[in-house]
Amino acid sequence: MYKDKKVLLIGGGGTLGTYIAKELLSLGCFVDIICPEDKVSDNEKLRFFKEYATFEFLSELLSKERYDGIVNLILYRTLEEYKPIHKLLSENTQHLIFTSSYRVYADLQHPVTEEAPHLLDVIKDGEFLRTEDYALPKSKCEKFLREESETKNWTIIRPVISFSDKRLDVVTVSGHEVVDAAKTGQTVLLPAAARNLTAGLDWAGNSGKLIANLLFKKECFGEAYTISTGQNLTWEQVADIYTRLLGVKFRWISTEEFVKTGHGIYILFFDRLYDRKIDSSKVLKATGLKAEDITSIEDGIKIELENSGF
Repeated sequence: MYKDKKVLLIGGGGTLGTYIAKELLSLGCFVDIICPEDKVSDNEKLRFFKEYATFEFLSELLSKERYDGIVNLILYRTLEEYKPIHKLLSENTQHLIFTSSYRVYADLQHPVTEEAPHLLDVIKDGEFLRTEDYALPKSKCEKFLREESETKNWTIIRPVISFSDKRLDVVTVSGHEVVDAAKTGQTVLLPAAARNLTAGLDWAGNSGKLIANLLFKKECFGEAYTISTGQNLTWEQVADIYTRLLGVKFRWISTEEFVKTGHGIYILFFDRLYDRKIDSSKVLKATGLKAEDITSIEDGIKIELENSGF
């Protein structure tokens, strides 16, 4: 199914794209990646285009190249920005994957399935809705795909937080903050309200494997999948892993105190303080991945700490 298929990853130079490409290459695909970063290929089946994925650049590329599959990892801030891109991509490939986010889900279903209500449909907070926060344009693009798209060869993916050496997440603490705290002996402050909530978190290597294995399956056309292996650790369990591996200390404080630390308010109140226990049965069935194909979150953290040289 995969051997010698040609796949384009748009915005694929980051965390998810790196692991999607790795899995696709292992399956025998040719992979092209568009990204603004300087990247050098060490594989004859992997090419990089150092470009921004504008409509003009994509039009020119697709006039010369034919891709069996396209994975679009770009965040579009408005639906109007995405519409012409979608038409162009879906008409020039066998299978298009659109990247949404698990953050589209409201906090109304536990565990979360792909049919869970969206924030966009249930939240009445006018100030939040006016922000066009990350989850909102994602949800609007999803609605467009379902209700208006003239092509049906698309699949929606909703990745949970996918950590790597570039971002090591505990609640809203991200990047290298935890590693830096371990080096300096500082205590990391976290909101106590999130302590026993399920973290919407997985290793990027697992996420990349799941996404790659959705490609070229017609039963996945027109469907949405939460990209998670369903390990469902609490934020306290995640913090405990970092304490075991790094010796870093955490202190759980009130939400009011935590807000004063300057970490994002909307991401806290409209995601991290939601219980994100995921039912991963749909995506595991579609991909055919088994327990032996999945890396534990703790082992994923070990891998990424080694990758970052810690």
